[in-house]
Amino acid sequence: MTGLSSRIVCVILGVVLAGSMSACANPKKSLGLERDVPDEYSVVPRAPLALPPDFAMRPPKPGAPRPQEVSSRDHARSLVTGSRGDHRDTASSGETSFMRLAGTNRADPDIRFIVNRESSILAEESRSFTDRLVFWRKAEEPGTAVDPEAEARRIRENQALGRPATEGRTPVIERKQRGLLEGIL
Repeated sequence: MTGLSSRIVCVILGVVLAGSMSACANPKKSLGLERDVPDEYSVVPRAPLALPPDFAMRPPKPGAPRPQEVSSRDHARSLVTGSRGDHRDTASSGETSFMRLAGTNRADPDIRFIVNRESSILAEESRSFTDRLVFWRKAEEPGTAVDPEAEARRIRENQALGRPATEGRTPVIERKQRGLLEGIL
């Protein structure tokens, strides 16, 4: 009888479970087997919060410094010293002497130009083998090149004949025309 009673209990539990699950609209969702993903089309944006106008404030004058912005020099100084305001008020004597020895008061205003010049020199020196192999020819300089020997000869002839030095055609160096595949191969 124990085997029959256990079967009856299992059948009754199955019927009760099936009945309770049939009352649910989505059994997987009820058991936690399905994810609940938000619908991106049902999200409604909210209007931004607005503050009432402050009539005591005046619009800024063109070219005037903004009161909420800190100059880059003061910002850098505060990063180095760890202070939030003027470094003279919060810096210790050691920090002040360190800043003086570091030369913060002698900053070069043309430092960007110097760094750009030095980095362009380094970039030119560090041309790799493949760059030299691929770009083996120097680019032709723009404009026309004057033939110095022929120009000197033309000026001497004009002086000997009593004519102005600017008279006559200026001799130029004719550049050789490159072939269609000359730069590729």
